[in-house]
Amino acid sequence: MQSVNYSTEEMKPLKIKVAAIVVALSLCYACVIAEQAKRTYIVHIDKSNMPERFTHHSLWYDSSLKSVSKSASMLYTYENVIHGYSARLTPEEAESLGKQSGVLSVLPDVRYELHTTRTPEFLGLGNNSALISTTASTSEVIVGILDTGVWPELKSFDDSELGPVPSGWKGKCEVGQNFSSSSCNKKLIGARYYLQGYEAALGPIDETMESKSPRDDDGHGTHTATTAAGSAVPNANLLGYASGTARGMASHARVAIYKVCWLNGCFISDITAGMDRAIADGVDIMSMSIGGHITEYYLDIIAIGAFTAAAHGIFVSCSAGNEGPEAGSLLNVAPWITTVGAGTLDRDFPASITLGNNMRYTGVTLYNGKQLSNSTVPLVYGGSVSNSSSRSLCMDGSLIPEKVRGKIVVCDRGGSDRVEKGVVVKAAGGVGMILANTLNFGEELLADAHLLPSAAVGQIAGDSIKKYISSDPNPTATIGPGTTMLGVQPSPVVAAFSSRGPNPVTPAIFKPDIIAPGVNILAGWTGEVGPTGLAIDQRHVNFNIVSGTSMSCPHVSGLAAILRAAHPEWSPAAIKSALMTTAYSTYPNGEKIKDVATGGPATPFDYGAGHVDPIAALDPGLIYDTTIDDYLGFLCALNYTSSQIKATTQTNFTCQKSKKYTLGDFNYPSFSVPFQTGSRSTVKYTRTITNVGVPATYKISLYSQTQAVKMSVVPAILSFSAQYEKQSYTVTFRAISMPPGSTGFARLEWSDGKHIVRSPIAYIWT
Repeated sequence: MQSVNYSTEEMKPLKIKVAAIVVALSLCYACVIAEQAKRTYIVHIDKSNMPERFTHHSLWYDSSLKSVSKSASMLYTYENVIHGYSARLTPEEAESLGKQSGVLSVLPDVRYELHTTRTPEFLGLGNNSALISTTASTSEVIVGILDTGVWPELKSFDDSELGPVPSGWKGKCEVGQNFSSSSCNKKLIGARYYLQGYEAALGPIDETMESKSPRDDDGHGTHTATTAAGSAVPNANLLGYASGTARGMASHARVAIYKVCWLNGCFISDITAGMDRAIADGVDIMSMSIGGHITEYYLDIIAIGAFTAAAHGIFVSCSAGNEGPEAGSLLNVAPWITTVGAGTLDRDFPASITLGNNMRYTGVTLYNGKQLSNSTVPLVYGGSVSNSSSRSLCMDGSLIPEKVRGKIVVCDRGGSDRVEKGVVVKAAGGVGMILANTLNFGEELLADAHLLPSAAVGQIAGDSIKKYISSDPNPTATIGPGTTMLGVQPSPVVAAFSSRGPNPVTPAIFKPDIIAPGVNILAGWTGEVGPTGLAIDQRHVNFNIVSGTSMSCPHVSGLAAILRAAHPEWSPAAIKSALMTTAYSTYPNGEKIKDVATGGPATPFDYGAGHVDPIAALDPGLIYDTTIDDYLGFLCALNYTSSQIKATTQTNFTCQKSKKYTLGDFNYPSFSVPFQTGSRSTVKYTRTITNVGVPATYKISLYSQTQAVKMSVVPAILSFSAQYEKQSYTVTFRAISMPPGSTGFARLEWSDGKHIVRSPIAYIWT
């Protein structure tokens, strides 16, 4: 090969070009690094402080953003939930922006997670005459669902029984991938989607995996929407299980969808945009089965948005979370939010397990494929046939095929998806799976549409089966087919996964508020994925059975729609009060509702005011109403500054120095009473109740489960001579000293002989 020699002068242009390329590449690399350092922030602005030189707040927002970043652009502007915008910034830019006049806060975007038939009959909503009269007015109520979107072709969105869309509706049906304007109708009256925050954090949506539109590719949103307000669909079932008529709680209400969650989560900037639009569109109920993290209310965008919604007369219900049975694991605990935990129905899906020693155990399953033969097959424990440190959990690739092939494998619950464990067993050659609960899950049984013969058992049965395996030289078993069983007792019981109190943000506000059905709930499903949600599952179903506080939340949302239709003059707080004070915490035989996590009686920290009773809630007798001024006083009792109150409520308010604000006087339907350890304490709480029935006289009854606190109420009798008349009473609590962390419970009831207005009471020693 010949070499070519260049003179020094000839080399100069080349050196200049190389230097230019190096500089360009360096600048480009710096840009990439800077962009990687950016994240989305939500900029909350005090709109009333707009400088006079701006003629519109949008110009102010743009100027404030450009003052810290010439390249940043707004993802969203917010007009209702908060005033402000979201944009991608570096931490330094965000800090600088937060120091500007008129900026209330600059909050980093956070990824939130979803909290993932028979129910109307269980709740007494069958053909009850009290509900028939509300059918026409319920069709004027609009339920807004913030979730993963909707599968509009389902019969659950049939509009044949509905008249024109409510005249005040301002929403629209947004067109996008696999979603046209004809996807909406008189039932599904609006559908929007929000993904700017999601794409800013994770990159563009993969349109081969999910639809850039309101269409639901996950199933969660369709399930919650149809639970709250799906039209009646005869002969609904999942793979033959739970057959019957499926209908939402408020089957004649309208549905508006706000897709704010995608396959990899929900970003608060998108959730904020969805809430903002839902308020402007004119929803009456806002349902969010979403949870993120615990923080002060002025930093919690869902709490802030829910306050704005409540100020607009919108009832907001949120899931309590699936972190139970750990104490203090609640989410969405602001007092203007109805926080919903989960309980069971009186329906189950039993399947028998027969061991080689003729011992029989009952598990649950939704498997409907080819069954095992009646003869037993070899049985092994996953912990003994695994090459992984996770051993008994049957994680992906952990089982040894030579030791599993042709056998039933016992896998411990936890560490991975319940159904996915069966897939692992099947891939290793196993013919069946027994899913055994460990101590963390106790006797809670969640049914799944497994892909091979399987059944889930509680801890007691699971331990017995494992003991049999270890003691028998040739253990065998078989798994029978599943069935649908109704009338299961006791029911309801509190789900083990349902998050528990006390309130981790404000212990003096009792949470959760209430429980509703959230275990093994049949409702509509997406046509995009099978009932397990796994890629390997190619089955397509119109309905699915799912569990979680995600399922209990829309039950309450739908019931709130019924109450809104029956009592359009009621505030969101009045609706919440009616649901809480008519809830029950005992079975018909007088025994307390049980907690499946312990097997013993549940406490108000598990179920709040109790299990929802919608028929009683239609006629509660008395309500605890709460005004915006009450909420402002509540924030003053928390010692919030004027700026923090503004950030929470969009209201200019200064707490009066001459006025004493106390959490005990906040007009909530339940009582949470913190005591200081080390001395005797006397605490007084005052409440005001409103008569929403006919003139009547109510008498007080007190019930206590602890000797550590003595209660008294003044006055003990309240006489109401007119509807909407208000009366106040004061409760005095006298407590002895107890060790830190001690708790106790009581109950207060007002009754006129027809109505019983119940309030749970919790004591906490700190």
